[in-house]
Amino acid sequence: MRPQPAAGNVTAVCLLIVASRIVAGAPLIVAANRDELYQRPAVPLTVLRDRQPRILGGRDKLAGGTWLAVSEHGLVAGLTNQPSAGRDPTRRSRGELPLAFAAYPDAATAVAQVCARLDPADYNPCWLLVGDRHRLYSIGVTGGHQPDVTELPPGSYVLENAPLRQDSAKQRYIAGRIAPALAGPAAQVETALAAVLADHQPTGGPRPAGAGGPAQPAEVSAACVHTARYGTRSAMIVSVPADGPPRLSVADGPPCTAPLVDGSSQWASPGAGVAPGGRG
Repeated sequence: MRPQPAAGNVTAVCLLIVASRIVAGAPLIVAANRDELYQRPAVPLTVLRDRQPRILGGRDKLAGGTWLAVSEHGLVAGLTNQPSAGRDPTRRSRGELPLAFAAYPDAATAVAQVCARLDPADYNPCWLLVGDRHRLYSIGVTGGHQPDVTELPPGSYVLENAPLRQDSAKQRYIAGRIAPALAGPAAQVETALAAVLADHQPTGGPRPAGAGGPAQPAEVSAACVHTARYGTRSAMIVSVPADGPPRLSVADGPPCTAPLVDGSSQWASPGAGVAPGGRG
């Protein structure tokens, strides 16, 4: 028997950038921009689960889910949506998935346990990256009754609203921008990622409606998106050190105008959300 659908569907980050096991002192670094309708309420960082393990992340106040979940053990799970004309309200919220993966002590166990019972037909389609200090997985939840799971080798990855293996101008542009920094220390990588998250440079022209999804303006091909009704609402950079809890920097608003502020103190104190640093 399938679980009952949630009341709504959370929208996800539309950009995930991951450096896995290639940066000295930080085996996992994740940067994310969340794009959404400006009117949809959300909290960019709060306590999603207070113990066993403690999990931090953003919360969609309409559907209650999250687009990016980070555990005290250094497990990070984020998702991007497959573009579509609209969400199917009879399906469960995609926002349940990052929290489900982050509840486990390590990525290998999380992927094995969650994917064993995950039926993509229950959810609106999406893609996820799930990783920790030792492993990184790509998970496609886009059809059929079994998720598409791939363990990824050490490297850097750019996931937008398209399959990870699908080449795009946006992926190429972002990968090229961050590549020079990856040989440096974690602080240098985080600085480069912050600059990319705030970049408005379109990497393609407007896209007409068709088999690939709804029509999109050229601005959507940038890392930091601004359109009349929709755009980048928040950003986060997660740096998982070799030992200890992850470091989190969060922008409450588009990272071109809202500063990235330290949210790591929420590992030790109850979270009521990050103080606003810009529009949301």
